[in-house]
Amino acid sequence: MNLIIVESPTKSKSISRFLSKDYETISSYGHIRDLPKSELGVDVEHDFKPKYVIPVKARPKVKLLKEAAKKAELIILATDPDREGEAIAWHILQILDPTKTENYQRVAFHEITKSAIEEALKNPRQIDMKLVEAQQARRILDRLVGYKLSPFLWKKVVKGLSAGRVQSVTVRLIIDREREIKDFKPEEYWSIEAKLQKQNKKDEFIAHLIKKNEKAIPKLGIKTEKEADKILKDLDGAVYKIIGVISKEVQRYPSPPFTTSTLQQEAARKLGFSAKQTMRIAQQLYEGIKIGQEGLIGLITYHRTDSLNLSSQALKTAQEFIKNKFGQNYALANPRVYKTKTKGAQEAHEAIRPTQAIHQPEDMKEYLNTYQYKLYDLIWRRFIACQMSAALLEATTVNIQANGSTGSPYIFRTTGSIIKFDGFLKIYPTKFKETILPSLTKNELLELVKLLSEQHFTQPPARYNEASLIKTLEEYGIGRPSTYAPIISTIQERGYVEKNEQRKFIPTEIGFLVNDILVENFPKIVDIEFTAQMENDLDKIAAGKEEWVTTVGNFYQPFYNNLLEKYETVEKKKLEEPTDKKCPKCGKPIIIKLGRFGKFYACSGFPECKYTEPIIVSTGVKCPKCDQGKIIEKKTKKGKIFYSCSRYPKCDFALWDKPTGEKCPKCGSLLVQTKNNKIKCSNKECDFTPVEKK
Repeated sequence: MNLIIVESPTKSKSISRFLSKDYETISSYGHIRDLPKSELGVDVEHDFKPKYVIPVKARPKVKLLKEAAKKAELIILATDPDREGEAIAWHILQILDPTKTENYQRVAFHEITKSAIEEALKNPRQIDMKLVEAQQARRILDRLVGYKLSPFLWKKVVKGLSAGRVQSVTVRLIIDREREIKDFKPEEYWSIEAKLQKQNKKDEFIAHLIKKNEKAIPKLGIKTEKEADKILKDLDGAVYKIIGVISKEVQRYPSPPFTTSTLQQEAARKLGFSAKQTMRIAQQLYEGIKIGQEGLIGLITYHRTDSLNLSSQALKTAQEFIKNKFGQNYALANPRVYKTKTKGAQEAHEAIRPTQAIHQPEDMKEYLNTYQYKLYDLIWRRFIACQMSAALLEATTVNIQANGSTGSPYIFRTTGSIIKFDGFLKIYPTKFKETILPSLTKNELLELVKLLSEQHFTQPPARYNEASLIKTLEEYGIGRPSTYAPIISTIQERGYVEKNEQRKFIPTEIGFLVNDILVENFPKIVDIEFTAQMENDLDKIAAGKEEWVTTVGNFYQPFYNNLLEKYETVEKKKLEEPTDKKCPKCGKPIIIKLGRFGKFYACSGFPECKYTEPIIVSTGVKCPKCDQGKIIEKKTKKGKIFYSCSRYPKCDFALWDKPTGEKCPKCGSLLVQTKNNKIKCSNKECDFTPVEKK
């Protein structure tokens, strides 16, 4: 009997469908060995030798694996095709019996289909120790930073804090952006537009002022209302004449198939999914979904990849599907091939795609939950679109001249575009709005409807959301596809950043504090270039170009020497503020302290008196239900803000939107301000809408 070991029970069931009775599949349920939680687990004096232990929850699984292995003639390790999967396979081998290497094989496949599994079984290999060492080096580096630097923060700031090698850099990006926003000084500028129409009084359109005296007017060129008014005055009575009409065909090409990074970004933008949520759902689609009588089917290829490569078979089936579904005009004469630009990308891997082009999302919908369907639909459409014809647009640019009273020629421009052939847009629409212009010809005179000037101000850089943060991490080379989701989850769980109502990242007070300490005292730990270089070094280990012990050693010794020095020179931060409150337990003064989850009230008599209470933000609005408590701002466990009665749990009145303090003139309920700053009645049964002031 041949024993196939994978890391997931769902994957095990999916694979078993394609195997004969000569094979048995079993799952390790993920990692079965790791560094201990209770100690460093790395011997820094002896080549950073790791001390691996079997976690308590994994022991029953290890027992089953050993029992199954005793009965097997051949053990096939079929864990995921990446560094993490390679490491899991190696750990399984170490636990079973690393001496009997002739009884073991390693196979890897990028999709759970019959053909892929049969091909993998025909081409077994040995465990790639370079991949294992790269994963081990990452794990040890992260452990050294976390377990050495966190106690420093406990001693110098507050207990419960932690630092991470990649997470700390990510927090710094968010904090640097927040400070850019805070320091930003808006600049005033004005734009001028002409609302024009043909002389038959039909077909109005807008043209924008772009030139004066043959010189282009930059975005910030008109700085004040006075300058704008001067131009408007100069244009008073001007004749508007078309001096040029240029129409040309423009091709728009589809985006490449998804990598882990671009999938997370697009799922965040289009579906509102977090990176963690996207990866969890993608895992389900990869490992297998029960599709009617067909049973468990892996619907997508492996979802942890930075490659844009597509197999020849996938390209062939995509073209056949496109021809049959949409017609020859939508198919390509030759497949479109994409080149991976990411450093260290593994070209042997594939991009994320559906395992079968014929598995259309609408046909799979009844077997998928809402989230699975949305993500599968996105992946399927992106893949099919990338092998479809380009969209053909007709773009028209019209230049219009108006001579001012001072003799200065002004040039206005309007543009329009229409889709002549939709191509890939047929199944993967992008943000594009057709702008249809009337029929316009050179030397044609136009009639001015209205001349408009508008004030603007330059805007600060936007806060990061999940999509833009992942894109930035990828551009800087920080982390790798499999690490983005856990990085983003970790920095929120640690309380260093949180999301606002617009799902943008905002640093917390404790996040600012920890970041500033790290920047000042451990600059390399939060240095973008240094962290990116470390990722490159890990890639070199995986490629066999560097030794992992050397890489870890080069990092650790300078880091540790600096840490010892900082223990001596950095003073403990005083994070206390006095108040005029007295402790209700012992009568000593109450102070405001800063903990890992923000500020709170605490007794100054600590540790003898351990009294604490939360700092409550009151809206000052009386609770309409009990008429005793005040409506206060609170947060859910996930950090979402809501408003409830201060007498909870005696009174359970609560609102998602902030009360204004005014009552609805129609039903008497509280009026609230929504996240979009609109005023409405808190009573869902009431249709009151306030009249906007003009």
